[in-house]
Amino acid sequence: MSVRRVFLSRKGIKRKPFLELGTLNTEETEIKQQQQQHRDLDDGDGDGWSRLLPELLRDIIQRVESSEDHWPARKNVVACACVCKRWRHITREIVGSPLQTAQITFPSSLKQPGPSDFPFQCFVKRNKKNSTFYLYLGLSPQPLTDNGKFLLAARRYRRVAHTEYIISLDADDLSQGSNAYVGKLSSDFLGHNFTIYDSQPPYSGTKPSNSRASRRFASKQISPKVPAGNFETGRISYKLKFIKSKDPRKMLCTLLCPLTGETSDGDSQKNNSEMQSPTVSTARHMVLKNVAPRWLENYNCWCLNFNGRVTLASVKNFQLAATLDPRQPGGKGDEDTVLLQFGMVGEDIFTMDYRQPLSAFQAFAICLTSFGTKLACE
Repeated sequence: MSVRRVFLSRKGIKRKPFLELGTLNTEETEIKQQQQQHRDLDDGDGDGWSRLLPELLRDIIQRVESSEDHWPARKNVVACACVCKRWRHITREIVGSPLQTAQITFPSSLKQPGPSDFPFQCFVKRNKKNSTFYLYLGLSPQPLTDNGKFLLAARRYRRVAHTEYIISLDADDLSQGSNAYVGKLSSDFLGHNFTIYDSQPPYSGTKPSNSRASRRFASKQISPKVPAGNFETGRISYKLKFIKSKDPRKMLCTLLCPLTGETSDGDSQKNNSEMQSPTVSTARHMVLKNVAPRWLENYNCWCLNFNGRVTLASVKNFQLAATLDPRQPGGKGDEDTVLLQFGMVGEDIFTMDYRQPLSAFQAFAICLTSFGTKLACE
């Protein structure tokens, strides 16, 4: 059809006068205005779920939160936070930190202290072929047959003068330039001293490390709100011993732990859906040392009470307890309470149990130091 015919056909259409727009029903106009207001409040999803009344939405999420007390059913709580921005804000207000709820829900829980009354029971799977380690939250008391819930992954990279473990939220993307990068563990040449670096500041005012080895190049996580870099949050050292000595490994950990009492409930809920450490104004150093094992003459080996969580003897097995830090006034140590224990249950399967003040990220980094050959420490 030519342009002239189209113009003539449209010319013959009878148009309604402009004044007829004013004859719209008043109720219909109000409905359209309300719909427009809901669209303005919405975050762009534009579906019916995002336009629920706040009271009804809060009641729905509270019921889901109270009914799901363990994984894998816990994924329904995460699904609620993924609907839209409004759902995410309310879910953050309802779901607390692991210290409050004894549940690991969002990625931010991996950098928050565990419960104080009982430890989180996790396990680590090792892949010797590609030097990769996977951390899972245990869903059953049998780690050999438990699939678990994936939490973190780490890969060992051997450099010229040191060794690095890159820790990530993604089991398939283990690099410092990844959005899933959460931190790393770096060792010296002999593998006796380790340093834990966090991708986010552990508390407000923290300055990133100035060492060249800890800088992040080509990172995708650079944001104007969060400083880019690696922040030192802990050190682990293994004590040297005489050759042919039967003494077990001796390790000492100095960790930077944010004071949980300094963080208000609102602040902890506000940061609960982001992969960052609690933003507080102060922090303290915790000193942990390994629990001394007992020597059994009948079995010619060292023995520790793992309460059935460790079944195989290994030089990698250890337990850590808090000790008195002379640099902290009024610092207390409880050598009877095990804060972290790690041990072998299979050829490439290890159990890892941690509790307050340690987080999953810190506990996993400490356990990674147990792998690898250490001269004059075996």
